[in-house]
Amino acid sequence: MGRKGSPRSPQAEGGSRAASPPPSSPPSPLWALPEELLLLICSYLDAQALGRLGQVCRRLRFLSSRDLLWRRIARGCLNSGFTQLGTDLAAGIPVKERVKVSQNWRHGRCRRETVLKWKRNLMPWMELDGEYLYLSQAENIQAYQLCPDGTGLQRHPQAIFSGHQEDVCRFVLVNSHIVSGGGDGNIVLHKIHGSYSVKFSAHEQEVNCVDFQGGLIVSGSRDRTAKVWSLSAGRVGQCLHTVQTEDRVWSIAISPLLSGQLLTCLGTDFHRGAGVLDVFYETPSLLLSCGYDTYIRYWDIRTSTRKCIQEWEEPHDSALYCIRSDKNHMIASGSSYYGVVRLWDKRQTRCLQSFHLSSPTSSPVYCLRFSTTHLYAALASALHVLDFTAP
Repeated sequence: MGRKGSPRSPQAEGGSRAASPPPSSPPSPLWALPEELLLLICSYLDAQALGRLGQVCRRLRFLSSRDLLWRRIARGCLNSGFTQLGTDLAAGIPVKERVKVSQNWRHGRCRRETVLKWKRNLMPWMELDGEYLYLSQAENIQAYQLCPDGTGLQRHPQAIFSGHQEDVCRFVLVNSHIVSGGGDGNIVLHKIHGSYSVKFSAHEQEVNCVDFQGGLIVSGSRDRTAKVWSLSAGRVGQCLHTVQTEDRVWSIAISPLLSGQLLTCLGTDFHRGAGVLDVFYETPSLLLSCGYDTYIRYWDIRTSTRKCIQEWEEPHDSALYCIRSDKNHMIASGSSYYGVVRLWDKRQTRCLQSFHLSSPTSSPVYCLRFSTTHLYAALASALHVLDFTAP
């Protein structure tokens, strides 16, 4: 028998009183660790494990999304914005998002669209610069603004740069300047944000290729010469050096370091007609080339200019008109037949993905450029875009 006035349990009251809440669980020992140690632990996880960790709670989702954790993973991915040396070329875009889009590049998942068409066949060239795409069409170069939502580009040009009497063959965009070579044998320089322009006669025949850096222009022509031009005050358009070649010059490039080393030939034992149509410096000592003999070649000029260190063969025996890389693992090439764009992984010997852009009419891919999300390919009568953010 209980004592008089002693409290009775809720059960004795028939459950009329609410049960007291259970004591709160103690905080996880995980959160007692310093953030630096948590990040170190997470750095051992792969992309899939980090993604699953982010689904546990908001705090872990924030922690597992840090760029610091994804940077190591991104450097091993295709076109994630990191160079071989670790330089970030796409700062401002979350690294985790870039890794996700990288998987679309690897598996060829994209949305294709024809964003521009023109009535006659041309040999267009283009450059990407931030929010604008510059495209040569006949004797003009037109600047198109890219849509901020990544859906393409505006159909009407924001600016038009002219000066040639015949078609523009090639042009480069460097430090807010456009330098172009044309079928009229002239070189034209425009300042993008201003009215300043310079035009001078450069070659006896069309200027097939140009490059510009550090106050110097180099050009190559059908007249079998390559020339170096000055842009310094009082010497604008003055030829500093002429290189006589045995054949037409189709591609030319200045080393990023302006080292003064002149290379007029890469490799030996090529059959006649195996001309190089495009060349791309990844670093001052590493460069890629492609051309008529259907091969992509990777050169390290520190070791040899006679033999490449790696090569890939176009599987359908097509000449390769253009080439670009992400300066890390991915290469993109444009073929001469059926508008074929191919993606390559340097760590593999075979083509990774291919995209046919000009069926049924056959057209070469004359030029291509890409960002971390989009690839632009210029064909004879149209500009195509591949959007890898929306598979």
